[in-house]
Amino acid sequence: MPKMKSHSGMGKRIKISGSGKLLRQRANRRHYLEHKPSTLTRKLDGTVEVAKGDEKRIRRMLGL
Repeated sequence: MPKMKSHSGMGKRIKISGSGKLLRQRANRRHYLEHKPSTLTRKLDGTVEVAKGDEKRIRRMLGL
């Protein structure tokens, strides 16, 4: 049986913390920032954990 290939795009988007949690960046922080309120852009900075419902699918895509 062939090896499972990891999803290379998912590998670029997700980081694994030291304790094994999946971390991602928030969406809507890339462009048109001059039209968005500063309160929103501050809220969208930093990394957050992946939602519990998505974790199994993402781990499979990463080949974990």
